Amino acid sequence: MGLDWLALRASPLFYGLGVARGDGSAVVLVPGFLGTDLYLGEMYWWLRRIGYRAYMSRIGRNADCLDVLGDRLLSTVDRAQASTGRKVHLVGHSLGGVLSRSVASMRPARIASVATLGSPFRGVRSHPFVMGATDVVRRRIRRERASDIPPRCYTGYCTCQAVTSLQTEFPPSIPQIAVYTRTDGIVDWRFCVNGDPATDFEVPGSHVGLAFNPCVYRLIAQHLARVGRATSRLEVSA
Repeated sequence: MGLDWLALRASPLFYGLGVARGDGSAVVLVPGFLGTDLYLGEMYWWLRRIGYRAYMSRIGRNADCLDVLGDRLLSTVDRAQASTGRKVHLVGHSLGGVLSRSVASMRPARIASVATLGSPFRGVRSHPFVMGATDVVRRRIRRERASDIPPRCYTGYCTCQAVTSLQTEFPPSIPQIAVYTRTDGIVDWRFCVNGDPATDFEVPGSHVGLAFNPCVYRLIAQHLARVGRATSRLEVSA
């Protein structure tokens, strides 16, 4: 992660050089498991430098019932859409990408695109430390929200809307990319891809480092610019 951060700081693209200028659309950043918006600050300010309206997710710590987190993220999406008058891009790291795909599936009319960074949206196979932390979070949720949650909350078998939306086909109308690294170290990269070379992008580095990886930043800039151009062509045609 430290090497990724140093490489990012040394890269001209971090300062807005060599990347397409943004079109002022909203981009909401969603943190990974156990994380808060704080560690996505570098990406937040970078997106603003290159011409986008970046927003933090405001979901709090990503360690709660996915339905609760999804409602918070949707509130942020609504604010960003109201402010810009346009659909909103979502960029999610790790579990934040899973949450982003869930929200996009539930409210496709509000979402311009989704980019996931090391997000195991095809299943859960993680480092034992992560699985242990997940058990701790699950017990806390059951202790604090026992009367308000389904019995299998915070598992892949939960019947809440956030989880069931992940079990349906991702809306084909929403452009999306999945960025992954084979040297992830936290989750199995094979659960982080679509199986489509047109939307799956491999980068070097580590799982946590994806939030600071200059290769990832370039891919995000290219993805957002590509979606922006396609949207402009549709608006002109209409």
